Amino acid sequence: MSTREKEEINLIQIKIDNGSESSGVRTQFLKRMVEFASKIQKKVQLLYFPPYHSKYNPIERCWGILEQHWNGAILRDVETMLAWAKTMTWKGLRPIVNFSEKVYEKGISLTKKEMKNIEMHLGRNPDLPKWDILIRPS
Repeated sequence: MSTREKEEINLIQIKIDNGSESSGVRTQFLKRMVEFASKIQKKVQLLYFPPYHSKYNPIERCWGILEQHWNGAILRDVETMLAWAKTMTWKGLRPIVNFSEKVYEKGISLTKKEMKNIEMHLGRNPDLPKWDILIRPS
């Protein structure tokens, strides 16, 4: 991709699982997404898969392939699990596998005032406010 093509990208769409850790009402998640959009200076649109529709979610389908791939393997430690994950293929592609040691604190949420500042960057689709969120960078 040329530099000119990179400059023309002004919207990143992320199809995202509707799990509790990344839902459209999680204050810390939305804060991090606003920070990300601001860092890259691009709009980011979060498009959530509806609940109980894992058959449409490519990540869920990938997990199924991974489970078949390591079927019967004894995953004794993190290194073994990562090694197996790196050798799977899905639609002819190998995944990029990294281990993150970052620990996120649990139970932390933003105050209403802090969340109001975050919400200023969010454009929620009036018909699907929890499922289609446009994040504008600051």
